[in-house]
Amino acid sequence: MYYKIHKKADIETRERVEHVKSESTLSIVKRIIFVSLPITLSAIMSTLNKNVDAMTVPRILKRFMSEGEAKIQYGILSGKVDTLITLPLSFNIAFSTALVPTVSAAIAKKDKRSASKRISFSMLLTMIIGLPFTFGMAVFAQPIIDLIFPNAPSGALLLQISAFTIIFSVLAQTANGALQGLGKIRVPAVSGFAGLIIKIISNIILIQIPWIGVNGAAIGSNLNNIAVFLISYGILKKVIKLDLKPIKFVVKPLTATGIMSICAYTLYRILLRNFRSF
Repeated sequence: MYYKIHKKADIETRERVEHVKSESTLSIVKRIIFVSLPITLSAIMSTLNKNVDAMTVPRILKRFMSEGEAKIQYGILSGKVDTLITLPLSFNIAFSTALVPTVSAAIAKKDKRSASKRISFSMLLTMIIGLPFTFGMAVFAQPIIDLIFPNAPSGALLLQISAFTIIFSVLAQTANGALQGLGKIRVPAVSGFAGLIIKIISNIILIQIPWIGVNGAAIGSNLNNIAVFLISYGILKKVIKLDLKPIKFVVKPLTATGIMSICAYTLYRILLRNFRSF
């Protein structure tokens, strides 16, 4: 409707501008498909990881426990842990989404310096957001589950293991957004596929070990996201120079998050003891 209303004005504007290159509808459609397919595939990979758990976890667990217990274990993974772990990712999706047009615009103007600054800032901010979520979920796993699922308080260890998925997931999100903005649209799909293969192999090997069990799926997700991040970030560093020194990017955020975790847990124990005395 907007196009129909403004079509005439748009045509008049184009007629006044010199050297306007017209492009056929077919060529535009081809370019859209060429760009959208790899981006769509990279998004599908994250969904397939959950399908891997659905196909492998219950079947493998049934080898050394009853079918009912296997379903309960998978229910804890998919119904509790995955739900909680997905929440922090929604906070970071804005960075990966916003990076695509801003980086593309800077590259179109051949302004690599601005693109580098925006990517570096986004990666640092992602680290500052992701680490507190990771440590918070790990340190307060049992209280979180007790609060949200008071009638089914199991699954704390699984949540603690899965918590470390968060930091690598959000960093991979931002790195992939930067790569798509830089025109490296196939890299996220390739790194996602590599991570998916690692996830499948890890699940098959680890879940069948009785003392690991369903925790093997959480470990597999960690390995998956670590692989995706390392591949995407490694290629990103080759494509563009980033201002991410180890002290600034890793040491300081880790130190701050560690202090935060100690203070938060100490305060939690003090408050819990005082409230129980009433």
